[in-house]
Amino acid sequence: MWVIEADNLTKTFAWVPVLNHVSCQIAAGEVVGVFGPNGAGKTTFLRLLATLLRPSAGTLTLFGTSPQEAHVRRRLGFLGHDSFLYPDLTPIENLTFYGRAYTVPDMQMRIATVLEQVGLQQWGNTVVRTFSRGMEQRLALARVLLHEPDLLLLDEPYTGLDTQGVATLQTALTRMKAQGKTIILTTHDFAFGLELCTRALIVNRGRIVWESGGQVPSVPEFVARYHATIPQS
Repeated sequence: MWVIEADNLTKTFAWVPVLNHVSCQIAAGEVVGVFGPNGAGKTTFLRLLATLLRPSAGTLTLFGTSPQEAHVRRRLGFLGHDSFLYPDLTPIENLTFYGRAYTVPDMQMRIATVLEQVGLQQWGNTVVRTFSRGMEQRLALARVLLHEPDLLLLDEPYTGLDTQGVATLQTALTRMKAQGKTIILTTHDFAFGLELCTRALIVNRGRIVWESGGQVPSVPEFVARYHATIPQS
C-alpha cells in the first residue's frame, strides 16, 4: 500500500494554477526531498498532503484512503513556516495542549523525550516568547514529533537553525528514517536534504520536472542537474 498516491493533483488560487497535474506515488519508509525555486509549488504540495488545503482537481489518497478521515489525519505531522506555538506558554504547556488534542499516552514521559530529542530539555519551563528563531523552530519540531506520526511533512525545516539546531534536526530525522517513517521535506539546502533522501524531486511552475531513479545523485551531480532543469533568469 502506498502512503501517498497523487493523481493529476491540481491547485489553483484565483484561477491561477499553482500546482499543475502532479502525479506521484510514495511508499512507506521513503524520504523524499522536494527541491525547486521560490514559487514552484512546493509549499502548496505539502499543504495539500497535510490536508490543510483541498485540491482543485485530481485525487489524493493517504494510507490507501481519503485524507479527510480523522484516523488518517492523526498519522500526519506537519512543520510549516508557522510554528503554531503559543508564545506566552512554556514548551511543556504547549506540548501538553497538543498532546491532549492527540490523546498522547504517557504524556509527561513523551514530552520529556521529545524535548531531549530537540535539545530543549533545560528550557521546558521558559515562556516561548523569549526563544530565538532557531529554538522556536526546534520546539515546533518537538510538537510535530509528539504523537509519533507515520508521515512527516517538513517545509523548509532548516530555516533559522544554527549549526547545533541543524545537527539536532538531522539526528531526529535520521532516527525517524530508521524507524521506517515516511518523510517529505522541501529545502533550498541541497547538501542537508540529499543527505537524508532516498528519492529527490525537482518541482518548477507547479510540475514535477525531474525525479531521481534508484539512487540519489551526489550534491555536485544534483546541482548540475538542477541548473540544467530550472531555467536561470
